[in-house]
Amino acid sequence: MNLDNLARIDLNLLVILQVLLEEQSVTRAANRLHLSQSALSKSLNRLRDTLDDPLFQRTAHGLKPTAHAVALAQKLPGVLQHLYQLTQPPTFNPNSSHRQFSFSMVESAYETLIPYFIGPLLSNAPHLKLDSYLWTEKSMQDLLQGQIDFGIAGRDIHPQSNFRVEKLPEGLEHKTLFNDFQVCLVRKGHPILTQVTMGQWTQQQYLDMPHVQVRCEGNDWWALDYHLASMNLHRNICTTVPDFYGAASICAHSELIFTLPSSFARHAQQLYALEEIPLPMAFTPMTYVLLWHERNNQEPGHKWMREMIVDSAAKATTKRQS
Repeated sequence: MNLDNLARIDLNLLVILQVLLEEQSVTRAANRLHLSQSALSKSLNRLRDTLDDPLFQRTAHGLKPTAHAVALAQKLPGVLQHLYQLTQPPTFNPNSSHRQFSFSMVESAYETLIPYFIGPLLSNAPHLKLDSYLWTEKSMQDLLQGQIDFGIAGRDIHPQSNFRVEKLPEGLEHKTLFNDFQVCLVRKGHPILTQVTMGQWTQQQYLDMPHVQVRCEGNDWWALDYHLASMNLHRNICTTVPDFYGAASICAHSELIFTLPSSFARHAQQLYALEEIPLPMAFTPMTYVLLWHERNNQEPGHKWMREMIVDSAAKATTKRQS
């Protein structure tokens, strides 16, 4: 596209050309456009110079379009419609939209949010296409570059993480979805359950136990591990796996203990013979947040999607608390 050449064209002439093609009469076109015949004739001459074609020939029955004008008549209505749409405020109709949206989400949030999100979403917007990806160390950059539309991640996954709410890259926006806290899972019948029942569940016992850990953002440590390291303490992590389901399965069939967000722990207990026990130490709660780029703040489709996600998170939180 040669923008320099396009800048020299008066786009109002395209409107005049369309009316002339429809009316095929200078008089009728002038009346319709509220112009004098003289002014319209001058505009027609400018069109002829711009397009290097006579465009019309005068006949006893009015204006007869040239072959080039006939060809333009096939394209011009669509071009003018697009130009008109560019001048209108953006709109979004969920019921008829065929938009595509992409998400990057931490695994622990999938079972918490997706069941409450997908049903209402597709009921209101049956033609939307959704692409979902796991949150990785590259997801933040994908948000900045517009490769994905939304991110759902946990705040302060670890101090070296490229995601911390107070240090988000310029241009990213966020909204808190819900708060969560860490709990522990062990298999049913695990020996440590006796100590827990007797009130003898201690931090040292927790540290000495063998742990299964989920790798997050390509990192083997969580915020809890950095917190412990600041006190010169360390967990006995003997197995690291890439996903929560794998960790829950290992936990259910071994003596390993699994530390994880409480929201996913409830789901894991529905799948495996697991018992939930408290984390035997004080630790800061975690927060799940919705992320997007500020370029989409006022875009109707993005606003609608954000409202749907926030609403689904609120419903999920209410159900967990009931």
